[in-house]
Amino acid sequence: MDNQITKLPNSPANPQIPKSPNPHISAVLLSGGLDSAVLLAEEASRGEVQPIYVSAGLAWEQAERDAVARLLASGRVGSRVLPLVSLSVDMRDVYPATHWSIKGRPPAYHTPDEDVYLPGRNIILLAKAGVYCAAARLERLVLGTLAHNPFPDATPEFRSAMAHALSLGLAHTLRIDAPYAQVSKAEVVRRGASLGVPLELTLSCMNPTGTGLRAPYGDLSPTRHCGACSKCRERHDAFLDAGVTDTTHYADEANIR
Repeated sequence: MDNQITKLPNSPANPQIPKSPNPHISAVLLSGGLDSAVLLAEEASRGEVQPIYVSAGLAWEQAERDAVARLLASGRVGSRVLPLVSLSVDMRDVYPATHWSIKGRPPAYHTPDEDVYLPGRNIILLAKAGVYCAAARLERLVLGTLAHNPFPDATPEFRSAMAHALSLGLAHTLRIDAPYAQVSKAEVVRRGASLGVPLELTLSCMNPTGTGLRAPYGDLSPTRHCGACSKCRERHDAFLDAGVTDTTHYADEANIR
């Protein structure tokens, strides 16, 4: 594989969605982060997968899209990964312009997870991806929710209700699974390392300092993490707890051990 990287395009206004001849393909919500990258690789080890990226107009999304492009171009997440589907649901008309996710000023390093909440985050991701799955005749949609996720749209009850509502409203049976719902982030890191996933190419940061696509074409160098937001803390702690060397590039290393 030539590992060439191209900038991910915005979704066309009226895409022609091919209907899959294989309804057993799993759709995977892929953000470019640790959890979704490892989930994609694990799912691909069992069968064909359809990665889906959903943009919502948040400050760090270009860096996420660059991370997704690098991850897929690496060829190290399995050979049964279909071309990326890129969708969008703009939430900037719902979240206030002063919200940290829009302004790009994320919560500080030691902020508890409970205080880093984006209302309806999984609702919008699953709704848009679910409509796509119905159009493509895919029957299973998975996301990388972890065991410690404290938010109301990360519960088994929510996923069950969402799958039921989408199945009814779309007249298409859709199952929503969260295979990591009882798994820690440290365990995800261990699984990723075991599978050979290029964890250094993933992005877990709400204020990345640069995007890799400014590097020479074809360069697989990762985007630099800020090292000062709560997502960077969560990422670094997971590597420490997993006993795996953290090779992430952090701009601020004051909290890095």
